[in-house]
Amino acid sequence: MSKIRVMDEQLANKIAAGEVVEKCASIVKELVENSVDAKASEISVYLLEGGIKEISVIDNGHGMDEEDARLAFQRHATSKLYQDDDLFFIDTLGFRGEALPSIASVSYVTLKTSTGDVGTFLEIEGGKLKNFENADARKGTIITINHLFYNTPARLKYLKSEQSELANCVSFVEKFALAHPEVRFTLQNDGRVLLKTSGSGNLHKTIHEIYGMQVSSKMIEIKNSNDDFDLYGYVCKPEILKSNRNHMIVIVNGRVIRNQDINRAINDAYYTYKPDIKYPIVVLKIDTDPTLIDVNIHPTKQDIKINKMNVLYELLVTTIKEALYQNLLIPNAVERMSNFNPIKQEIIDSVVAERGEEYQTSKQVQTTFDLGGEPKEEEEERKDAVIVNPEMKQLKLYPVGLAHGTYIIAENEDGVFLIDQHAAQERINYEKNMKALREKQVSTTNLLFPITIELSQGDFLKVKNQEQVLLDMGFHFEEFGINTFVFKSHPTWLLEGHEEESIRRILDLMIGGLTGFDRVKFNESIAITLSCKMSIKANMHISHEAQEVLLDELCACDNPYNCPHGRPTIIKFSIYDLERMFKRAMN
Repeated sequence: MSKIRVMDEQLANKIAAGEVVEKCASIVKELVENSVDAKASEISVYLLEGGIKEISVIDNGHGMDEEDARLAFQRHATSKLYQDDDLFFIDTLGFRGEALPSIASVSYVTLKTSTGDVGTFLEIEGGKLKNFENADARKGTIITINHLFYNTPARLKYLKSEQSELANCVSFVEKFALAHPEVRFTLQNDGRVLLKTSGSGNLHKTIHEIYGMQVSSKMIEIKNSNDDFDLYGYVCKPEILKSNRNHMIVIVNGRVIRNQDINRAINDAYYTYKPDIKYPIVVLKIDTDPTLIDVNIHPTKQDIKINKMNVLYELLVTTIKEALYQNLLIPNAVERMSNFNPIKQEIIDSVVAERGEEYQTSKQVQTTFDLGGEPKEEEEERKDAVIVNPEMKQLKLYPVGLAHGTYIIAENEDGVFLIDQHAAQERINYEKNMKALREKQVSTTNLLFPITIELSQGDFLKVKNQEQVLLDMGFHFEEFGINTFVFKSHPTWLLEGHEEESIRRILDLMIGGLTGFDRVKFNESIAITLSCKMSIKANMHISHEAQEVLLDELCACDNPYNCPHGRPTIIKFSIYDLERMFKRAMN
């Protein structure tokens, strides 16, 4: 007797539901997508107990007639695809015809819908039609889901707490509202309104409605395009970073997606503007030809494949970097102090922890630290070449003191500024090192006493395999005995007195990064590592003249706002803020 039998349709739908319906937010996502596809201008989501007890979605879309309402709950029934070629031109959020039958197979469903004529009402229990009748003619659709997973207890017990399910639902609706600012969204839980947008079509206004003034006021508009992609959206200034990627919202052709390559491009654009463990708030809309993307690779349709990803990567990085370059990114100290967001406290804590390693317990020493000012000819060349951060480069900062041997106090006609001298010189040294590493003609100097470095057999072979990289950087070295190199000269930008330590750091970076060796990132890692060593430490007093040189060089940097590790270098107290703090201004 044959062991293979065709699976019962109800059982197949339950299995399919395991892929499409993972949690309450999955149902909200699928129902809201259907409402958007129905061209609704107003969508309301009502939850009971975070969606565990009930989910109801009401829209004013084009609705369904009696026949379509019956067919909508049959598996693979769809109004969006009719032939094979349609897969290459998908311009709707749903298209498989799996969501409604999958949801209906594991819950109680009631549907009331109308195209504006006679309405239709139906009830489905566990995928089986229980009631079907005419209803009122309100145009649009009302669909309600009750008793989720009542017939699949194994799935029911894996639902999370009410708070977790509610948080996921709110997160999904927020992203849909940002993807479709022209739609008026309302979200309620147990009668309490949690989210309400105006449907104005203004993306910046929608960001304000969701995130509030403190975030929306720190967003920078971006817009760019090439032959294949159109970009539009907003990116945040580096002062309002988050501790996870949930707020990096990417919308491709109206679909909210998660894509590692796009996230990597955004993070690379913020390189040295933020710590590696923090992430920006980004709302990015990408429009492209449907033939360049494949949305049919994941049951939830949240991940996509993008053709010409290298072209999109370059466009994203260039656009975001230019937006950051062209804006004055000095954070306002009063806004920072008045913001009680716990994520920002985490940023403060991490900075304090990192600063703790730099503070020295030894007695304070007055010094005229050599900041290595550039020749006047180079300064004149730089003035002619300046094209980024014009506002910062026009700032005239006058140092008036030094607090705790760490923070330079400076002023101008706009207010008072605090500058972290270590972070500031890290940025200056980083950009100098990067410039030196890009130079084709490398200046070198001979060592009076050659430096001998012995490695393990494996590390020796890794360095030997990439020795041309070291030669191009300006190092002259030879093999000396077993697993040993002797260095006889080095590039002039190495810190005097720390040559051996610097060479060892460079070799460590080379040895650790040879899996998929990237020369550009290798150079950046060297510049970051050595810039910290070459910089003034905290609790080290420097002269007034050295402070002036430091401020002038910081203002001339391409990115003067953050050290290479992403920590801020400068914070501002405006005159108005100071007057309010001292009650000179009462409004």
